[in-house]
Amino acid sequence: MGSVWNLDNNLDSNLERWDNPKEVVDVLDYGLAKVTDFMMKHAIGPAITNKGIGIWEEPNRDSAAMLRINLSSEHHGETEVVAIFSSLIQIIKFIYKFVCFENGIWMQCFGRLVWPRMSELIISQCLSKAVPEDATKMVEFENIIRSTSEFENSLKEMNFISFNNKSEERLSHFIHNVEVHFASKKKNEILAKARKILLQFCSLEATSNSGMLFDDAYEVTSVHAVDLLFQPERCFVSSALCQVMQLVHETLKDACLSSARVAKELYHASRDVLLLYKAIIPMKLAKQLHNVSQQAVIVHNDCYYLSQEIPGLTFEYRADFPSCLKKFIVFVDIAPSFYQMAENILQEQIQLVVSKLKEALDGADGFQNTHQQQQFELASFSINQVVFILGKVRVIWEPLMAASTYKRSMCIILDSFFSRITKDLLLLDDMAAEETLQLQRLIHMALEKLSPLFQSLITEISEKDKLIKEISPSLLDELLPSLSKLRRLADLFDMSLKSITTIWESGELANCGFTSSEIENFIRAVFTDSPLRKECLWRIQSTKT
Repeated sequence: MGSVWNLDNNLDSNLERWDNPKEVVDVLDYGLAKVTDFMMKHAIGPAITNKGIGIWEEPNRDSAAMLRINLSSEHHGETEVVAIFSSLIQIIKFIYKFVCFENGIWMQCFGRLVWPRMSELIISQCLSKAVPEDATKMVEFENIIRSTSEFENSLKEMNFISFNNKSEERLSHFIHNVEVHFASKKKNEILAKARKILLQFCSLEATSNSGMLFDDAYEVTSVHAVDLLFQPERCFVSSALCQVMQLVHETLKDACLSSARVAKELYHASRDVLLLYKAIIPMKLAKQLHNVSQQAVIVHNDCYYLSQEIPGLTFEYRADFPSCLKKFIVFVDIAPSFYQMAENILQEQIQLVVSKLKEALDGADGFQNTHQQQQFELASFSINQVVFILGKVRVIWEPLMAASTYKRSMCIILDSFFSRITKDLLLLDDMAAEETLQLQRLIHMALEKLSPLFQSLITEISEKDKLIKEISPSLLDELLPSLSKLRRLADLFDMSLKSITTIWESGELANCGFTSSEIENFIRAVFTDSPLRKECLWRIQSTKT
């Protein structure tokens, strides 16, 4: 079913009477504009606006040319565009052959009158509707681009449009700009979505208490456990990062299914999304990052996770990119900056804790005169402050960090703490007997109160070892050499002068990190001057390591 446009019958006073060249020339000379209007209305226009048409030419009994246009089945998408171009070529060929009699100059005149309206109609009714909304369909759109180019080349061959005038390639200009604009628009949409995700994350986190001793009622709930790519460990990252990475993966998947031009833009969009995290988060969460907080740990984990995940993107997607882009798909150059960012955050967190511990220990006044009740209480308070701070830090760090990161960071902090106590105690001079006992008591108190923290550091033990209630000192000594030195110092407080000299000569104290000058000063501070002390000091000096 469908309408039939019989140009011969509809043109009783026009086409049917074009039986010889002279009549056609007269029409072109005096009525070309009328002919173009007629062809646009009854032939070219319907061929573009109808969903499906059938066109063929047939000679009639009077040898006059006849063009039939029959409404036929509908086409869709790419097939529709190709069908329309095919119909238009038939019409233009008919005009070229039977209206312009294959005269190039006449055809140029006809084209100049028809092409502006014809191309505008093709763009508005055909090409613009064929532009895909999904990046994955842009590969199919390549076929339309190719068909459009072939269509214009056919028109050039019939002198309908000029070979040399690029401005007449209206369809090609539109079709190529569509791809560029589509890719640019898609990239902007992706970046806007990523920016919104990151700003929402910043807004949520910035409302929380950012101080070290944060409100216990506050918990970071918007986190997700992830596996590290290059370590058999897990850590918790922000839900914002998970959404950002999901967006990156979706973008790269679309790029693999897109044309080369779109794929290139999507590739750059995925890189820019990752760089947005680095640009937005440190600035928006500056206050939280400069305090010991869960937010700082989460941002550290985010960056550390990205430093391992980003290099894998290249291997995951490069093979599926358009072949002309494969060698340009690189992500590994971004990863080091995220690793450095993670390390900077972690080192700042460690230094903040160390500063807090130093401040607490400063209140002990160098652990002097602890045989006096007031001074002992002051020293005990400082130790309790340290234990409290470390307990809070453990609560913040341990549930969120990768186990190895937590262990490494806590060991640095504990090493600083034990080294500071040992240094302060070894600087004391002229200690009373009761004072040495009180100092020993303080050391034992500190180690006992820190035993739960020690337990959290022992992760590489067997199931059988977990049943052992007491922690093996050797395991901790491997992690914390300064702890071994502090323990040995506690033992020295109730050892005899000869025993101290003997274990020094055996090299045991040197193995714990003591120097000969430290042992000499300790002996002078604890033991009164005597021939025995002089002899022991001489022996120690004689066996310097």
